[in-house]
Amino acid sequence: MRAGALRLASAAVAAACAALTLPASALGAAPASLQGTVTGAGKPLQGSQVTLMAGSRSGATRLGQATTDAHGSFRITYTKPADGVLYVEAASQQAHRLRLRSVVGFGAGGAVPERTETKVKVNELTTVAATYALAQFSDRLGIAGPAPGLQNAAATSYTLADPTTGKPGKALTGDSANSETLATQNTLANLVSLCATDSTGCGKLIRLATPAGGSPPTDTVQAVLSLVRNPTQAPGRLEALARTATVFTPALTAAPPSWILAVRHPASQVYAPGRIAFDAKGNVWASNNWKPGTRDPSAYVTVQDPTGRPTLGSPISGGGMKGGAWGLAIDHDGSVWVPSYGGNAMSKYSPSGKPLSPSAGWKNGDLVKPQGVAVDQRGNVWIANSHGLKGKPGVGSVVVYPHGDPSKAITITDKSFNHPFAVQIDDRGRAWVTNSHLSFDQIREAGRPSDIGGSVTVIGPDFKPVASTTDQSLQGPLGFALDSKGNAWVANFFTSSVTEIRPNGTVAGVHRLPKKVFPWSVAIDGQDRVWVAGFGNSSVTLLCGANHAACPSGASTGTVLSPAQGFRNKAIQHLTAVQIDSSGNAWVANNWSKLVPPTGGVGLVELIGVATPVCTPLTPLPARPSSANTTACPK
Repeated sequence: MRAGALRLASAAVAAACAALTLPASALGAAPASLQGTVTGAGKPLQGSQVTLMAGSRSGATRLGQATTDAHGSFRITYTKPADGVLYVEAASQQAHRLRLRSVVGFGAGGAVPERTETKVKVNELTTVAATYALAQFSDRLGIAGPAPGLQNAAATSYTLADPTTGKPGKALTGDSANSETLATQNTLANLVSLCATDSTGCGKLIRLATPAGGSPPTDTVQAVLSLVRNPTQAPGRLEALARTATVFTPALTAAPPSWILAVRHPASQVYAPGRIAFDAKGNVWASNNWKPGTRDPSAYVTVQDPTGRPTLGSPISGGGMKGGAWGLAIDHDGSVWVPSYGGNAMSKYSPSGKPLSPSAGWKNGDLVKPQGVAVDQRGNVWIANSHGLKGKPGVGSVVVYPHGDPSKAITITDKSFNHPFAVQIDDRGRAWVTNSHLSFDQIREAGRPSDIGGSVTVIGPDFKPVASTTDQSLQGPLGFALDSKGNAWVANFFTSSVTEIRPNGTVAGVHRLPKKVFPWSVAIDGQDRVWVAGFGNSSVTLLCGANHAACPSGASTGTVLSPAQGFRNKAIQHLTAVQIDSSGNAWVANNWSKLVPPTGGVGLVELIGVATPVCTPLTPLPARPSSANTTACPK
């Protein structure tokens, strides 16, 4: 074998990481140094084998290795790779199931500037943070996957725990709304700490973290990973077990409904957010209904990076924005289209956040209270015009800007239209539109009528309606999403159900949700699982979709996979939107904080690592990013 070729890592590391070591010449960068300490249950771990790894699209690579001294300290000299993420794994020689992990850097492939640490503290908190944030990029071979999701996930781990201090991230300690998540993360860290001090307790952790019909985790990283992927796993027994360890406080004082980590990200003018969408780098754009503390229409569109920080000059004003509606779409050039509900117009922003529409927005097509918006394969912009033609307020229409040109607006009318609300595009270029039968304000403030009705209209690529679906379950249908097979999953506000409609327009099933959910929005992840945002009971419900292989054994289409009342957390308020990013996080929009009197919600909430990633922006059906090519997603 010639010099500089790949050499196998040590057998002990290969069992956990199955990685290869690259020589410095192959990495093509200047030598760097990482030093740090490893602690378990608050004490230095002597003799632990620390391995520095690089994860990228092509797999996991070992960069260097060291053994901790009596103080738990280590130092590794390595050559920094061109991109990807850097992380360390520390395997205890005394407690064979104790494996700790920490992200220590990431490249520039995502929406957050690259960073690399030189001094770190590796402990149970960093293990939980790294495992949750990178759950969708992790297996028994290590961490790997395509950009930008991989790098953004690494950056997200910093919001949970700071690898330079080994303490909780500022997102958890700086916002009281995240107190429940802080306690949950500390409880998970306490469970991991058992494997440093209590072999019996460690064995219980491994058994309790084993899903039904699954294989037992081999170590603590795999145990935490199992809880990310099976968040309803043994919450009562695990929380009781965690009480035997008190390393990290505050911790939970009662069993949680699930093991989700939900982080609220407040930011300037992110108030009563209605709809969200992700751009190609992973930034999250949001429309906002009201000005903070009021019910006056907001003049801002906001953008937050994957760690929740404002970016691209956010909050962004101009372009005719006046009360952002439930609509937001990103076109093939990366430009962002947002309906101005209060301005009866459409606003457009460049990928860098510059307003591109005139000061009053574009009103072409006789827009009145526009709502949902979508972009098709040809670049046409479709708009659900909820109040329709002037002089006919109860009818509604759908407006198309051909190739994004408002001056060529086409107004589509049909007898099936009745307050068009949401619009999505299928793989044939057809536009699907929900008819809510009520206005936006009527829906949010209505009681529970017995028979409002509703329908779904399909419009062909030639801009002509081709079919309309009605069903008793369609009562005030609002947001919906199409899965990879073209099935439509429609949220029915007044029946707390989701109607599944086949591509041919026939109803495949009606899936009941917990009472008082009042679902507003739906998103489909990269394995066709169905995520539902609840406006009524402030929850997120997860359903098994058309891909049964992505669901637990025995589950079928429509089976509820979340707790009885959905995933809930103090950070989650009354929701109108849910979307999945390319890192595997489910983001939701806190539209209201109180129902009486109506009060705007604060910030976006990120459920970390729980969903299978999707390409962003949607293209138009959900597709899972792939490591098989350099672009990761179809263009």
